Amino acid sequence: MKKFLKVIKKSPLFGGVTDDEILSMLGCLSAESRAYKKNEFIYRVGERVSSVGMVLSGSVHIIKEDFWGNRSILKEAGEGRLFGETYACAQNVPLGVSVLAPERAVILFLDVKRILTVCSSACVFHTRLIRNLLFVLAEENLALTGKIGHMTQRTTREKLLSFLSAESQKKGSNTFNIAFNRQQLADYLSVDRSAMSSELCRLRDEGVLEFSKNSFKLK
Repeated sequence: MKKFLKVIKKSPLFGGVTDDEILSMLGCLSAESRAYKKNEFIYRVGERVSSVGMVLSGSVHIIKEDFWGNRSILKEAGEGRLFGETYACAQNVPLGVSVLAPERAVILFLDVKRILTVCSSACVFHTRLIRNLLFVLAEENLALTGKIGHMTQRTTREKLLSFLSAESQKKGSNTFNIAFNRQQLADYLSVDRSAMSSELCRLRDEGVLEFSKNSFKLK
């Protein structure tokens, strides 16, 4: 686990915790890591989970699929980010989403009951861990609110501009990379890929933006 210590340390769940404290915590939390292949499911809709997942390498997509297999990406989580925390905390509520590894990934699983219950050794850092988890849940709420903001736009053009503007603000620059390829971005915004690609080209021709693959510049 030491090889992933830098990634674990940058996770908001372990904010303000020292390296030695993290290593001690991982044993207390029954931490377990697993490797996943590209396009392998980590969780499937309907399952019940009791662990919080943390991405140690690669990334994951939280997705929603309908009866006919139409897919929408709700969230992308990269290294150090968490997923499944809401359902793990809710307990016994079946997953309404699936979690997929779009690339090779290593995931760390942490027992949520051990996070929320102070251990018998009364770790001095356990209170900080609970506080950090509350921060993560609040951050997740804000991210979903942001996605709703994009989705409530009426046209593909407005959805694109809403998303790209938010990404620019988040990165603090008019030049930035996004985490999605074209199909993934279309799935995230719930729009047709061809129509979205055409709209991007129109925006480029109008001088609104420049792009190359997943790199964008707003003008």
